[in-house]
Amino acid sequence: MTIYNYRVKTSDGQEKSLSDYQGKVLLIVNTASQCGFTPQYQGLEMLYRRYQDQGLVVLAFPCNQFGHQEPGSDPEIQAFCTTRYDVSFPVFAKMEVNGDHADPLYRFLKDEKPGVLGSRGIKWNFTKFLVNRSGQVVRRYAPMDKPESLAGDIEQLL
Repeated sequence: MTIYNYRVKTSDGQEKSLSDYQGKVLLIVNTASQCGFTPQYQGLEMLYRRYQDQGLVVLAFPCNQFGHQEPGSDPEIQAFCTTRYDVSFPVFAKMEVNGDHADPLYRFLKDEKPGVLGSRGIKWNFTKFLVNRSGQVVRRYAPMDKPESLAGDIEQLL
């Protein structure tokens, strides 16, 4: 199994296959607009603009499971991302990343790269997963890991 076996919902309710990103390096992040880590949108956008021509795509998945810090609707989230942080990378529909209703994509990510001490759960907003061009999850980063600190790892995969 690779990341390309999964489908996700876009912010306008359409289904999108992650196989559309085959051959790209992916940085997958669960996001929230009212979190202390929300300014990381700026760093994520910087990475995207810096490396997109070399094959990087940042994929954001808003989630309201941590402190109810993403209460908005999908259109509200899109508006926030574009007006506040000038985000140009894909921001998908809001989803759950933990629990019985966790999206299959996030079940896969957590199984492939567990957290500290083998923890399967996502601990907070802005947990990041780096995926290579073959669709394999190669690294998991904590919410406090700033996007700009990932540049070296991204460059190795590009």
